Amino acid sequence: IYDLAALRDYWSYLDRRLFSRLEDVYRPTVNKLKTSLFRYYLVHAIQNGRNDKAQEFFLKLASELQNQAEWKDWFVLPFLPAPDSNPTFATYFSRQWADTFIVSLHNFLSVLFQFPVILNFEAECLRSSLIQEENESLRHKLFALQAESSRMKKEELEVEQTVTHHKLPAYVANMDRLGDSELDMTCNQRSTAHSLQSRGGFLSSFLSQSKKGPSRPTHSSGPGTSITLPNHFSAFQSAKGKEGTVSCKDGKIPFSGLVAGESSSLQQRQKRLQEHGKERKELLSKGTFQGQSAEKKTDTSIAEAEPCSDLHAEQTETSAKVPGSSAEAVGVRQEQPFIVLSQEEYGEHHSSIMYCRVDCSGRRVASLDVDGVIKVWSFNPIMQTKASSISKSPLLSLEWATKRDRLLLLGSGVGTVRLYDTEAKKNLCEISIDEDMPRILSLACSPSGASFVCSAAAQSPISHIDFSVINSGGKSVNQVPGKLLLWDTKTMKQQLQFSLEPEPIAINCTAFNHNGNLLVTGAADGIVRLFDMQQHECAMSWKAHDGEVYSVEFSYDENTVYSIGEDGKFIQWNIHKIGLKVSEYDLPREATGPFILSGYSGYKQVQFPRGRLFAFDSEGNYMLTCSSTGGVIFKLNGEEKVLESCLSLGGHRAPVVTVDWSTAMDCGTCLTASMDGKIKLTTLLAQKS
Repeated sequence: IYDLAALRDYWSYLDRRLFSRLEDVYRPTVNKLKTSLFRYYLVHAIQNGRNDKAQEFFLKLASELQNQAEWKDWFVLPFLPAPDSNPTFATYFSRQWADTFIVSLHNFLSVLFQFPVILNFEAECLRSSLIQEENESLRHKLFALQAESSRMKKEELEVEQTVTHHKLPAYVANMDRLGDSELDMTCNQRSTAHSLQSRGGFLSSFLSQSKKGPSRPTHSSGPGTSITLPNHFSAFQSAKGKEGTVSCKDGKIPFSGLVAGESSSLQQRQKRLQEHGKERKELLSKGTFQGQSAEKKTDTSIAEAEPCSDLHAEQTETSAKVPGSSAEAVGVRQEQPFIVLSQEEYGEHHSSIMYCRVDCSGRRVASLDVDGVIKVWSFNPIMQTKASSISKSPLLSLEWATKRDRLLLLGSGVGTVRLYDTEAKKNLCEISIDEDMPRILSLACSPSGASFVCSAAAQSPISHIDFSVINSGGKSVNQVPGKLLLWDTKTMKQQLQFSLEPEPIAINCTAFNHNGNLLVTGAADGIVRLFDMQQHECAMSWKAHDGEVYSVEFSYDENTVYSIGEDGKFIQWNIHKIGLKVSEYDLPREATGPFILSGYSGYKQVQFPRGRLFAFDSEGNYMLTCSSTGGVIFKLNGEEKVLESCLSLGGHRAPVVTVDWSTAMDCGTCLTASMDGKIKLTTLLAQKS
């Protein structure tokens, strides 16, 4: 009954598995319950005459308890003759206190054990490890199958280049059983073949250039002329191969090898078959280009009357369609650039997401919703909440610190910026930016971690949302004044204020380049500004969008910047020449915002863009954007006028409002957050060409 070591071990287990995962507000309650549990142990021992157990308790825990104020008077307890009558301890020896403590502990644990996630923690860990092992094995199988498929395609290509395979159509399958009348009829077409001979040379030479696939091998029929055999002759040759030898000389294909026991009258039939084979070959080679079978071209005059321009048009159309079929025959197909390995959902938020960002290490995610709830969670090896906090004041911006990636910068709607420690789960400091400009719209930490920029703006004059403007595609008027400030991360003091020309304006989005020497910003006046962070001045600025700029990012090579604006444009800009567009694309409203979630009885929830609207892969060739049902990955190609959609991630039932793409790990991780509070984490595997 008095096993002190087992009691401490059990409480440590509960603390490690349950209590450590609670929010900071519950920590004092846990400490009080622990203290009361030890006091209940002492009181129970003394009431049962086991003073030796009470003395043993203080001997083992003296070093731990002697510095705690609540235990200062308790060391004398084993030596008091009547502790139940002592005013200091009388309360703890009453039945009322014991019952109250037991009920409190029972209720506290009951609330914790209501959560199935905690109940099934071990099972979830086991299931997660099994899924990871299965994913790893499937990846190895996938790579092995791809290697095997590539090897088999090469072998098939080598075989097809040396051996000609053809297939006989139904109407030629029984050619050796044709009657003499049928042969006479086909021989009458000889004049047709001779009249089309010159044209056949032109068509066949064009075919040999346009159809390069091994499924259309060519045979030489003399200098300057190339005849392509149609597919249906292979079975005929293979069927006759056992009876005789097929020779291809001067364009003639004699079909010999009749059974030795046949009469001599069949030799003449054999000759007619040879001639018929030659005619059939020529006619069908022409029919391939004209899109008609040989049986439909018995009218020679019509065939000769076709103008050359029509033939050339048909050839052009055929050549345009051939590469696809040729590529398919060779086995070269358009492969997806990414393979979706898994898609998981983080559902701890209960309102629309504003920000969702991965830290520099790619291990943790910080997410913020419109109710001011901040969640810090990991996804490798399992999805697990590390810290949770609720802000009393509204939060408008979020950013990870770069060097100490355990720290979060949080910008509020009351003019303050907080530095939050995600491991200690507490605010380290809170600074006031400007009372006149209380909205902290954007935060960006320099790659060195020494400083961060802060965008502060005045209150918006728009106190309500005009749905008619949104539905009609009109531009909102949000020309509010603002400031762009530089702060020191260590001292948390303001270093300087940037000059914003032509007038102070609210900065919606900010982004550093890889070394922190350049800063690009997008503002409510539609202007993109590029700042030199060594001189701390604006190097260039240009009108980028009709309306507000919602999101900006540097390109992979950092010679250009990308921007998305209220006008629905996705534009790439050259930073070496002011206002020079490299490319421009139109994006759907669901990718640029404002985002609208419709409900019953005409209910509409509207959210203007806050977080990142697009993100790039590790090499800058692909872009992830928002959509109404999930993220969409586009291929970036400056030569094309339309973005090429490569992969739709899906998985959402509400519009996606912000995205992020982490490339810190071997497999790329895409984050898509929606208006219903759900965050999808999609793990991708890039297919290297």
